[in-house]
Amino acid sequence: MQNFKMTIQYDGTNYHGWQVQANGRTVQGELTRVLSMLDHRHVTVYGAGRTDAGVHAEGQVANFFAERSFDACRLRDAINANLDRDIRVLNIQSAPPEFNSRHSARQKTYRYRIWTADVVNPFIYRFVHHFRGELDVSEMVRAGSVLIGTHDFSAFTVANSEAEDHVRTLTRLDISRDTNEISIVVAANGFLRYMVRTIVGTLIEVGRGKRTAASVSEALESCNRSNAGPSAPANGLTLVRVDY
Repeated sequence: MQNFKMTIQYDGTNYHGWQVQANGRTVQGELTRVLSMLDHRHVTVYGAGRTDAGVHAEGQVANFFAERSFDACRLRDAINANLDRDIRVLNIQSAPPEFNSRHSARQKTYRYRIWTADVVNPFIYRFVHHFRGELDVSEMVRAGSVLIGTHDFSAFTVANSEAEDHVRTLTRLDISRDTNEISIVVAANGFLRYMVRTIVGTLIEVGRGKRTAASVSEALESCNRSNAGPSAPANGLTLVRVDY
């Protein structure tokens, strides 16, 4: 059995997220289908992050074990030949037997894009959240700074989260503006479900003047989901990279 590590990009618009579901087409499901066909047996694909429905990836990482002997480049091409064009395997390489794309990861980085002009550029509309109106980026930066560090992020995940531990270390939260687009880049040692989208939704409320920077700190300390803002739409979110 050979362990392979692969880097994947996908447009998540037409998928019900990464994780295999009984009903609904998923990225993991498509990769499982193709790899099982190529290896002549059921292949389990392990992903670094379980992106939700509609979320995209520029640098998702996954690993799988194959029984057949494969050349990595030919295997990559064979996988891509059997996938729709909104999923691409960028590269495949051999990995040590103990490598696991999820448990071996040290940090994940996500980017959320907000488009603020009246009209969305048709070349990017699938990858941005269209928010028509002014946002105070300086206040958003001030509010976001309180989230950096090691905290219990219970207020920024789903109320019925299955995760046993809600403590995560946020190492980066950068907010920048370029004409009509606001970009929020977040990096951490791990993320809870909807965590990035809830952080973004909360910061948007700050930018709109509907919430103060101090209230973000209060929400964090409360560990109560009802004290944070709504989750921002999935289509603006992209998994940028996974570091090992």
